[in-house]
Amino acid sequence: MVMPLAAYDAIADWYADYIAAGAGSAYAQRVTAALARLLPPAEPGGGTCLDVCCGTGAYVAAIRARGWRPVGVDLSQGQLRRGREVMPVVQADATALPVRSTSVPVATCILGHSDVPDYPAVIHEIGRVLRPGGLFVHIGIHPCFTGAFADRSDPARIIVDGGYHRTERRFDSFTTQGVRNRVGAWHLPLAGLLNAVVAAGLRIVDTVEASPQDAVPDVFAFAAVKPAH
Repeated sequence: MVMPLAAYDAIADWYADYIAAGAGSAYAQRVTAALARLLPPAEPGGGTCLDVCCGTGAYVAAIRARGWRPVGVDLSQGQLRRGREVMPVVQADATALPVRSTSVPVATCILGHSDVPDYPAVIHEIGRVLRPGGLFVHIGIHPCFTGAFADRSDPARIIVDGGYHRTERRFDSFTTQGVRNRVGAWHLPLAGLLNAVVAAGLRIVDTVEASPQDAVPDVFAFAAVKPAH
């Protein structure tokens, strides 16, 4: 099978430095706090957490802090050069995970959904590989308030235009100083995201919206379980 082109390969080293520089940022802290709330502690002895779209492994420490053993999957070989320094990794398309069905107790996708053209297919694959009773934790930019369609120049008052309905990859961004003007971003409206969870046979059990104090949310996260029966 021919691998699709990984957009991050061209900026892998820049991205690793960019992520490392922002590891202590307020945004990263909101993401970590959401993960700590949604990802339960592992049973004694730990268990495998499949980190889908893991990139450089920016949130491995937060996963390990909950007692899980992370294993990463990403398309970008460039990013995996860094990722394999902190956990076992495999290069693969997230829509065709090289994992047995019903074999994984926990899966995460952290800040990855805007990097893939078909995130519903990724959620479907995660649903396939989860054990009955298994848990999926999604953490991403807020699909309603963050994207090329959203003017975030005033954090307390976001202006959303009709581009919210556009789902193609876009390079026009709310910031010119980060990742999106380099690799673009795919947008999945909130209804599409939630419907993908339902279509994958998963059930949402908790949600998180996070923001700077007195500002519009910029993080949306949820935990979803695969029914045991």
